[in-house]
Amino acid sequence: MKIKTITNQNSPVVFKGLYNNKLLLKGLKLAADNGTLFNASASFVLSSVARPFAIMSTPKTDKENKKLACAKALSSTAVGYLIMLLASLPVAKAVRKIDNNPSEFLKKSTIKNLQGNAKSLTTSKIYSFATQLFKLGIGFVIAAPKSALTCALIPAVMLLFKNPEKEPEANKAKKTSGIISFKGIYNNAAESLAKGIGKIIDTKPLQNFVKKHYETNYAQHITSLTDTLLTLAFVQQTAKSKKIEQKRKKPLIYNSLISTGLCIAGGYALNSATAKSTEKFIDKFKKINKDLPELEKYVEGIKIAKPALLIGGIYYILIPIISTFLADRTDTVHRPNLLK
Repeated sequence: MKIKTITNQNSPVVFKGLYNNKLLLKGLKLAADNGTLFNASASFVLSSVARPFAIMSTPKTDKENKKLACAKALSSTAVGYLIMLLASLPVAKAVRKIDNNPSEFLKKSTIKNLQGNAKSLTTSKIYSFATQLFKLGIGFVIAAPKSALTCALIPAVMLLFKNPEKEPEANKAKKTSGIISFKGIYNNAAESLAKGIGKIIDTKPLQNFVKKHYETNYAQHITSLTDTLLTLAFVQQTAKSKKIEQKRKKPLIYNSLISTGLCIAGGYALNSATAKSTEKFIDKFKKINKDLPELEKYVEGIKIAKPALLIGGIYYILIPIISTFLADRTDTVHRPNLLK
């Protein structure tokens, strides 16, 4: 891809190209600093628009099952983004505290061990992997409560698909307002978290682990594990729910299982197929942006963002159609007694 610039004799460069686009750089920095929030933001955009449209476009599928699948998608989006936002900000801030002043939170031996041959601790791939375990891992930790809230919100979201004129007054949403400031909570939490994270990074088992696995596709592995746990927790909550109609539970469960299975398999397949093109992109990105002070952070952001966008594209656009159709067919053709 040839980078073009638009200039004239009397004006500065207006557009430099894809590789040094400001929006791209901001997105990559967010992915590196807070991968969990980046994933949630990408999911929010895709699932609030593309996924409901894809589900409702599924051919030869029960209309109510499609509405239920949309309700699950919308409730998952709302809950997921809010929880990830609240949970990830203190962790990201805690890691930044460690980045800015490693000696305050880490032992000298830890800094030396994780820095290796890098120019500084923050440019070390080993150290970056160690901190990403916490920044990306927060999604895995909160997977169960997120799924519980997602399931609980489905009946409320289903009301959006019904005619409001036919709904009784008691079912109409009540408007509430209120502003809660979490700034003080986040500051205190970030300080405590920074100390806690530092103590964990100081341990020899974790240091040995990150030194051994820092060159693996850890971003996609963590994302896949999180998605698996989210789905299993959601299936359990759906099976126990008293607010979802019994006849609608099985299609919803099948939909979730099929979606996650196809998404993880497709994500790994696409990641492998695009490995060489990604390396070429990174090489060109580094050449064009060689003077950027945080170049390695942006490169790290590419590696975090890639699986998130690949999986997001599969999960929120392609798979909703396939999984909704197959879930409906599975429930119609084969009705195992799974929920008793």
